[in-house]
Amino acid sequence: MTDQTQNKAEFDSSNLIVFLLRYRKPLIIVSVLAAIVSSVVSLLIEEKYNSSVIFFPAQNSSLSKAVMTEDAQGKNDISTFGEEEQAEAMLQILNSDKIKWKIWGKYNLMEHYEIDPEAEYAKTRLGQEWESNVNFKRTEFNSIRIDVLDKDPQMAANIANDIASLVDSTKNEMLRERARDALVVIEQEYKDLSNYMQTLDDSLTILRNKGVHEYEKQIEQLTKVYYEAISNNNQRAIRTLEAKLDTLAKYGSAYKSMTENLEFLRERFVLIQGKYEEVKVDANQSVSHKFVVNRAVPQEKKAYPVRWLIVVVSTLSAFLLTILVIIGYENFRRLRSSEKK
Repeated sequence: MTDQTQNKAEFDSSNLIVFLLRYRKPLIIVSVLAAIVSSVVSLLIEEKYNSSVIFFPAQNSSLSKAVMTEDAQGKNDISTFGEEEQAEAMLQILNSDKIKWKIWGKYNLMEHYEIDPEAEYAKTRLGQEWESNVNFKRTEFNSIRIDVLDKDPQMAANIANDIASLVDSTKNEMLRERARDALVVIEQEYKDLSNYMQTLDDSLTILRNKGVHEYEKQIEQLTKVYYEAISNNNQRAIRTLEAKLDTLAKYGSAYKSMTENLEFLRERFVLIQGKYEEVKVDANQSVSHKFVVNRAVPQEKKAYPVRWLIVVVSTLSAFLLTILVIIGYENFRRLRSSEKK
């Protein structure tokens, strides 16, 4: 058997056990050293505790639609859980800068994470620490889970609960800001329409004082009486009726037009008034937009690091890397040997 054939046989997968036994000493030494080093390193890693909040987003964000609007299908029910669309919107709010900055300031996380505020890229480092310690995700049940890691279990729970609370205040602030913009528009339309209706009503009052009350009925009745007066040759009645008919002829069309217009505007006014009341409620509302399933509590057992996993993975990685190095070394030695021959 040639050297090349022998080397191929040595590195054949069927002879793996033989290979491991042949190089057992370096493999054992490297693996033991890796286990010792990884154990020491894992002991130096700062322990962290995990606290979680789980909640479902609400289907409806508008208090006015939930309590002031008729809804036969129940889409505006304030007690209905939200769907995927609401969950995704809630995740966007959780990742907003408003919530981050409020939590950073309240808990002075720059100091808590031992970051020098005067150092270069201090805010970037703070953001990286935040991203590594705080996580938001949508579960398979369409709920939202907030996970917070911290060396202090009480602070981890407090931060998680405060983030969940800030979801409501942040969303309420966004909705109120939008509703207030709409309120300015609809309030002006409400006032303008109310004033215009009052003007029409005042004009109709003037016409009523002139004797125009119900134009069509008055015309019908006065015309009938007028012809009766003519047939009876009652000149006094004729003159009186002619004056009234002249008044109706002069102001009747205006009275009819304003009456019809006012009737239409009253219907529109009812709609605008209802919408105005809804928007006014939305502009001042402060409601919860979630159903909390679990609030965060301080944990007794650390969640990070998992020391045994670090040791196992590090040792196994060192073992496999040593095998690759040995195989590479043997191949290199075999190549040099064949070049010399």
